[in-house]
Amino acid sequence: MPARPFGELATAPAGHVGEVALTAWDGGPRERAQRRTQVLAALRYLQTFPGSTWQQRWDASPLGTGALPACSILSELEPSQTISPGVKMLFCLRTVQPSLMAFRRNKFRDFPSPFVAAQSDSLLDKYVAYVDGHEASWVHRRRTLFDACCLLTVQGVTLADVTPAAILHYAHETRRVLTVLREGKKDANLFWGIGLWNVLHAMGHFPASTPATMRAAMLRGQLSTTELVDRYPIAHQGVRQLLIDYITRRRAETDYATINNLARSLTHHFWAKIERLSPGQADLRIDPQVYTVWREQLRTRDDGQPRTNVDDITIAIRSFYLDLHTWAAEEPERWAVWVAPCPISPTEFRGGGKRRRRIEERSADRTRLRQPLLPVLVDHVESQHQRAKTLLEHAAAVAEGEAFSVAGRVYRRYVSKADHKRARYEDRPIRAIDESTGAILHLSTLEQATFWQWAIIETLRHSGVRIEELVELSHLSIRQYQRANGEVIALLVIAPSKTDRERVIPMSAELFHVIAQVVRRHTHDGQPIARLSRFDAHDKLWSTPLPFLFQRQRGTSRHVITPATIGLMLRRLCEAVAEHHPAFRGLNITPHDFRRIFATELVNSGLPIHIGAALLGHLNIQTTRGYVAVFDDDVVRHYQHYLQQRRTHRPADEYRDATATEWTEFEEHFDKRRVELGSCARPYGTPCQHEHACIRCPMLNINPKMLDRLAELEEDLKARRERAQAEGWLGEIEGLDLTLRFLTDKRQQATRLNQVTGTVGLGMPGLRPLTP
Repeated sequence: MPARPFGELATAPAGHVGEVALTAWDGGPRERAQRRTQVLAALRYLQTFPGSTWQQRWDASPLGTGALPACSILSELEPSQTISPGVKMLFCLRTVQPSLMAFRRNKFRDFPSPFVAAQSDSLLDKYVAYVDGHEASWVHRRRTLFDACCLLTVQGVTLADVTPAAILHYAHETRRVLTVLREGKKDANLFWGIGLWNVLHAMGHFPASTPATMRAAMLRGQLSTTELVDRYPIAHQGVRQLLIDYITRRRAETDYATINNLARSLTHHFWAKIERLSPGQADLRIDPQVYTVWREQLRTRDDGQPRTNVDDITIAIRSFYLDLHTWAAEEPERWAVWVAPCPISPTEFRGGGKRRRRIEERSADRTRLRQPLLPVLVDHVESQHQRAKTLLEHAAAVAEGEAFSVAGRVYRRYVSKADHKRARYEDRPIRAIDESTGAILHLSTLEQATFWQWAIIETLRHSGVRIEELVELSHLSIRQYQRANGEVIALLVIAPSKTDRERVIPMSAELFHVIAQVVRRHTHDGQPIARLSRFDAHDKLWSTPLPFLFQRQRGTSRHVITPATIGLMLRRLCEAVAEHHPAFRGLNITPHDFRRIFATELVNSGLPIHIGAALLGHLNIQTTRGYVAVFDDDVVRHYQHYLQQRRTHRPADEYRDATATEWTEFEEHFDKRRVELGSCARPYGTPCQHEHACIRCPMLNINPKMLDRLAELEEDLKARRERAQAEGWLGEIEGLDLTLRFLTDKRQQATRLNQVTGTVGLGMPGLRPLTP
C-alpha cells in the first residue's frame, strides 16, 4: 500500500488539497468547511516561500526547519486562529513530510485519531485495536499510538514498512531532538518508541529472532576479544595482535567482567599511554624514563581525580609479562619474540599490605559513620511509606473534591480533566491536593515508589546480600524447612554470584515480613509473578525468564529493578533525609554499606565470625574480618577465646554420628527455649548466662501477643521503683532503670513484628507431577 492514501498531493493545486481535506474525515457541513479553510490557510502561508512543490516550500519555511511552531503563525483566512490545525491535516494527508525536529516543535492535540482515520490502513487499525487492549495505563497507551503515527509521518512509510532498525533510529533521533527542545527537563533524555516496539513484537510484526523489547535490542552483549582491544587506539599492529592473542587465551579460564578489566588495563591504561609517551614503540622493552613518566601519570585518573586501584593495574601488567615468559618456554614460535624484561619490579609492591590495611581502615570508618545513621534512614523510609499508604487509603474512600485529614494535615481528593477523560478507558488514578502547599500528589505512584524503597532497604539490611544477589532474588528463592514438631523455618536461597557458590539464609521475622509483602504485591490479583529476563551488566548476558521479586511495571513493560536504579534511589533518599538531619548532608550510602553494617552487627552481637562468613558468602574468613568495623585485636581475642572454649568443652569423638537419643535431645532444646514472653534464641548446648533475667537478655524474642503482659510488668517495675526511691535504695533504683530500658527496647521490637496484619499467602510452588 503506498504511503499516500489520497495520491500524490505534493504538486496538487491548493483547491484540490482543500477538497481532499473536505472529504477525508467524517463530520457535519460546518466542520468540513472549517477543515477546508484551515488547510487552505496553511497552504497560503507555504505559497510565500520558493519551490515548485509543497514539500520544497515547506522545507524553505521556518516551519520546515523547526525554527517556529505552527501555533505562532496567524491564519490569513481566519485571523483569530493559527495555521496549526491546517498543518496537522497536511501531515495526515501526507502532503508534506516534516522532519522530526519540525514535527516535535509542534504540540498537536490528539494527532493519532485524524492520522489513523486518513490512512485507511488495515494493519494500522489492527495496531490501534491491539494498543487499546494493552494492560498499560492510558497515558502510555496514548504515547504508544503517538509514537507510531509520528514515526510514519516523519519517515513517510506505512506500518507494514516499519522495521526494528526504523524504530531504533526513531528512538535515538527523538532523544536527540527532545534534548534540544526540552533542555533542562527531566524527561528530555528518555527513549521513545518502547511501547511501539512491544506492541509490534507482540503482534508478530517483527522476525522471530528480534528481541522482545527495545532495551534488549539496544543493550550490547559480550564484546569479542578484538572488540575489547580495539576500543582504544593502538598504533603498532603487532602489539595489538599480541594483546588480542593474550586476552583470548586468558578468556578461556575466567569470566567476562574480569577479562573486560584486563583488556582495559593492558590497552587503555598501559600500552595506549606508552605509545603516546614514546611514539613508534615496537616491542615490550620499555625505556626506564618512559616508564617513570607513565608510572607517575597512572596515579591520576583521566578526570583528574586520584586513582585508587593502581595496584590492580600494575599486577595485571606484571602478570602479562610473566605469562609471556612462561608461555615462551612452551610455544617459543608464538610468544618468544615478545619476551622482554618487566618494567615493574617486585619492590614496587612493597607496602601492599599496608595499603590494604589503609583501605580496610577507610572502610571501617565508613561503616562507623553510617551505622548510627541507619535507624534514621529506616525510620524515614518507613514513615514515608506508611504516610503514602494512609493517604492512598483515605483518598480512595472519599469522593471527588471531598477533604480528608491525615496526621493533622488536610488534603482534598483531586480529579483532573485528563482523569475524567481516561476514566472511559481505565480506573482513575488517585490524586490529592495538599491544602497547605497546593501540591498535587499522585498517591498511587507515590505509594508504589515508597514501598519499593522500604522493601529494598529492609531486605538489604536484614539479609546482608550483595546488590547483584538482591536483584536476582526470585519466587523460587523462598524455601521452607519443617521440623518434626511442626515448626516451619523460612529460608532464603541466594543464587551463586561473586563466589559462584549457593548459600541459604534463615529468614528473621522482619525479613520474612518484607519478602511476604513483596510476594503479596505481585500476586494480589490472583496471577502468578511475571517471568522476566534480567540483563547482567557485568557479564553482559540475559538470564532465563524467572519470577524475580524486585520487578515493577514501567510504562508498557515490566522490568527487573537494576542496581543503578537502586543506587540512584539511595542517593535521593539521603538528600531527602538531609533536609531534616544535617548528618546526611553530602553523605552517600551505597547498597554495600548495608552489607558491611550487617556483618558488623552480626559479629559484635556475639555470633562466631566463621558463621558470619558463611551467612555473607565469604570463602575466606579474612574477608569477613575486613567487613567488621572493630579493632583487629578485638576480633582476634574474641575468636581465640571462642576456639579455646570449644576445644575445652567438646570431646575428641565429637564428629561421630549422633545417636537417636542425642538427636531427640537436640530437637527438645528448641522446645525448651519457649518462655512466657516469647522464645529464647540461645544456641544449642549453651546454658542461660543471665540467670533467667529474660527482660534484660538480648537473646529473648518477644511474642507480639505478650504486649499486654509487658505493660503489666512495666507497671510493676515502676511501682517498685517508686518504693525504692521512697526508701532511698539507690542500688535497686539503678537495677530497675536498667530493666525498664530493656523492657522498652523489647516492646519496640514486638510492636514492629505486630505490624504484620493477616496471613500472607506466598504462593509457594509445589512439586511438578511426574510425566509418564
